[in-house]
Amino acid sequence: MAVRETHRLTRHRPDWKRVALRDGEVVARAAWWGGPDDTTPVNLNWFDVAEGEEEAGAELLRTSPWQVEIELNLPPGWRDDPALRAAAEARLTAVRAAGYDLLVERFLYRWTPECGLPERPGRLVFRPEPDDAVFSDALRRIHSLTLDAHALIAIEQGGLEQAAREELDFFRWCPSPREWWQIAYTPRGEPVGMHIPAHNPAGPCVGFIGVLPQQRGHGYAYDLLAECTHYLVERGAQFVAGATDQGNFPMAANFAKAGYPVVRERVNFHLPQA
Repeated sequence: MAVRETHRLTRHRPDWKRVALRDGEVVARAAWWGGPDDTTPVNLNWFDVAEGEEEAGAELLRTSPWQVEIELNLPPGWRDDPALRAAAEARLTAVRAAGYDLLVERFLYRWTPECGLPERPGRLVFRPEPDDAVFSDALRRIHSLTLDAHALIAIEQGGLEQAAREELDFFRWCPSPREWWQIAYTPRGEPVGMHIPAHNPAGPCVGFIGVLPQQRGHGYAYDLLAECTHYLVERGAQFVAGATDQGNFPMAANFAKAGYPVVRERVNFHLPQA
């Protein structure tokens, strides 16, 4: 899906939009986004500036009442096309000038039926688990060796407990059933990890894939991703979105193996802690 089409389908509230004007002409514009029940924006995911107006864009961000994370969605391989790179660099320059630091660059994926369902290896048993404490414990253990940039920030700020809590808060925020959360086991009953099939406000997605530290090295993340995909499709999903940090090479390889094409790249910025 093209970036333009994605934004066309994204609903931004009119009171969460701002523009910068010069002599009556719009030279920068931004739109903040949140879920239907959120009272303040979760992030900024639409931002562009006219040629040579990077400082106007930076001032638009500096003076915003919402100082939240920024997500800039870009076409795949944008660095390889001079025109796309120039347009992206103008936005990135404005964001940095506004005081934001680069957090991470990510790959965004979108599976559709044309991709074919990934094969289920059949090595694991998947069960729902009603006790949130089981998931919280698994998340703390998974994040003890995480490569995820957002989790690493949470760990730096408040330890593994905060990282696990933020993940659980996101799962609860999603408008998908709690009953979908699953723990994976070996046939002998040893816990392996967890997967969270989810719906965010934009549709079905891979909410989380995680393998416990003692079970790594066996390729189980692919098993979890394949099961998550099947689970969502069996419940009517016509597409499944996914994402991973570009530096998380093992997970990127699993998405490729499962037939998920990269449809966008995302650059995330955040404000440094005071």
